[in-house]
Amino acid sequence: MMKIDDLEQELAGGYRLDYDATLELMRTTSDDELCALAGRLRTRYRGKRFDTCSIMNARSGRCSEDCKWCAQSKYHKTAIDVYPLVDEQTARKEARYHADKGVRRFSLVTSGRTLTGGETERICSIYRRIASETDIALCASLGLLDREQLRRLRESGVRRYHCNLETAPSFFPSLCSTHTTEQKLRTIAWAREAGLEICCGGIIGLGETEEQRVEFALAVRDTGAVSIPVNVLNPIPGTPLENLPPLTDSEVLRTMAMMRIVHPEADIRLAGGRNRIKHLEARLFACGVSASIVGDLLTTAGSDIDTDRRVLKNMGFEL
Repeated sequence: MMKIDDLEQELAGGYRLDYDATLELMRTTSDDELCALAGRLRTRYRGKRFDTCSIMNARSGRCSEDCKWCAQSKYHKTAIDVYPLVDEQTARKEARYHADKGVRRFSLVTSGRTLTGGETERICSIYRRIASETDIALCASLGLLDREQLRRLRESGVRRYHCNLETAPSFFPSLCSTHTTEQKLRTIAWAREAGLEICCGGIIGLGETEEQRVEFALAVRDTGAVSIPVNVLNPIPGTPLENLPPLTDSEVLRTMAMMRIVHPEADIRLAGGRNRIKHLEARLFACGVSASIVGDLLTTAGSDIDTDRRVLKNMGFEL
């Protein structure tokens, strides 16, 4: 393994780590060295800019998929709220609220495998109204859509599509049997074909190994994602993963740093599970993280927007 300073220069020149080199880096580099390198790369490629986004749970519960971590699956007995597709007025109000708070991006997120034709038109109508009323950037996370649905979203003002790989392709089948990584990759390819940017990440702490975290990072890189949300599992009572032990602080820090090193130019985004790593956030912001979801996060309480803005500004970030 080359020295850290040499690696940094190679990365700046366009070199990108493969699986073996990334794994060796993880096995031979201390927490401090890894995080320091990630922090310098963040500064080189993202500067002091910090990207914020908000998400709205636009349809909740009764999901047909059996993802073992998810409170919204119909296969699990959880205390999740269940409701159909949100109405236009409520979605517009939520978007305006976040725009007025200075949040950069807004996304509707729906439970379920995909949208029907009628639901697609309703969602597109909502996005058209939001685009006409605010200047907040629009994103969408609506499942395994097809080419035509993604094209219609793009025409409605959506500029970025979110579809997580969730974990390493080799590990995913042990966590979900109702859809595949290949189906996710197909949707992502169609989204890119439609002219949409890609937001793609996943969840750590699902029981995966360090090797699988590296595999996951490299698989995400192949999607061309410009935004990589990293969730830390918040085990939900009633799901098959409710009793999984939490990751150590070192595992969280090292994984976030590794994501930055593998993706020097992308936004590495804190996402779900922030309540479990609140004590680490200052260190995470210093070691490669350049973005975050703010506000309430789907099925668990999020982070107060005003508090986030104050903390980030005090750390010297530009919002």
